[in-house]
Amino acid sequence: MPATKDSTRPNRAAARPFTLWREVLTAYAAPALTAGAAGVVTGQADLTLAAATSIAGTSAVVAFLVGTWLHRGGRPRRWTTTLPRVVLTALLVVAATGAAAGLGWLAAQWLPAHTPLPAAPWLQRLRIDLPVSAALATTIITLRWRSTTTKAPRT
Repeated sequence: MPATKDSTRPNRAAARPFTLWREVLTAYAAPALTAGAAGVVTGQADLTLAAATSIAGTSAVVAFLVGTWLHRGGRPRRWTTTLPRVVLTALLVVAATGAAAGLGWLAAQWLPAHTPLPAAPWLQRLRIDLPVSAALATTIITLRWRSTTTKAPRT
């Protein structure tokens, strides 16, 4: 018998409410597991270490910050629900990626030049790890949050 879609039943994403701690945990675990597995399979010890630290850590922090800002005590800002989903996601991704890229540059370039911290290969990884992780986490959290909110009526 062919599978049919029951249109009276809500989809899975809409049925599960936005719970920040669960989203942050997923934002940490998903990149840690995938990048960690890639590091193990390819024999890149630095990628395996970065998977659990800079990659997954950035994803979790960004997911927490963006999720907290979007959720805002359960009362979303009006413009976040009225803007088209793609536009809202793009705006937040550009902001989060820009901030993460600046932080990555600061860690990789400025810190070794102005502090006793020596230049190290793992610092150079941050220039890529931070913005990529921030972009992915922001996209996923924004789309996930938006799928659980109802669109505010226009007045």
